[in-house]
Amino acid sequence: FLAEGAQAVREALRWSGRVSLLATCDPGRDVDFIAMARQRGIRSVLLDEAQVETLSETVTSQGLFAVCQRLASDELPVIEDPRLVVICAQVRDPGNAGTVIRAADAAGCDAVIFVDDCVDVLNPKVIRSTAGSLFHLPVFTMRTNEFFDWTSDHHVDVWAADVYGTEKRKPESLPAVLADKAAVSMSQAVLFGNEARGLEPEILERCGRIVSIPLYGKAESLNLGTSAAVMLMSLAMSGHIERM
Repeated sequence: FLAEGAQAVREALRWSGRVSLLATCDPGRDVDFIAMARQRGIRSVLLDEAQVETLSETVTSQGLFAVCQRLASDELPVIEDPRLVVICAQVRDPGNAGTVIRAADAAGCDAVIFVDDCVDVLNPKVIRSTAGSLFHLPVFTMRTNEFFDWTSDHHVDVWAADVYGTEKRKPESLPAVLADKAAVSMSQAVLFGNEARGLEPEILERCGRIVSIPLYGKAESLNLGTSAAVMLMSLAMSGHIERM
């Protein structure tokens, strides 16, 4: 798959160890990238304008690409003691998916898991929206039952981020949950649902908690990327305070 743009290419070279080729249309401008690639034994090639136009997903391409090798399923890292994990269930918008990965990286999450019918993790817009965070933490896919088995095996409590909850279980407010010091100190997997439909009731019933973000102004709602950033950073900061 291709990583495009200076930020994504830099992080791919620095962190992934999976880059097999660097391609640029401006070797004078990208001399530092070429030197970094050469230090790692990675070949560089020069592109012309027509090739950049063919490869790029943007109208204002920087003309800088890295060809990256995806991890095979048997190469995925083993997460021994996860503290904070993000789950995306049926998230379809690539920009939202990339923003969630970026927020997870900023919050120090151990992994991001895409469950069921999500957008392809290697969609070019997903990669671009992560701003390089895709190369900082494991991102992989599971089925729903596999995910719940994984969280049970790793003693991770599943918290659903949802506005409405179910008929039997209404959501708890995020500030109230953060005040529960015992809960914050536990390992959590935060589950985010589809942009339009949220999470299915049968999924919500399998979660340990249902949590919503309060709105204090006139906005009707927050989009998925913003919700993920607010909730994950709140949990991360609370967890760090508890461990200080």
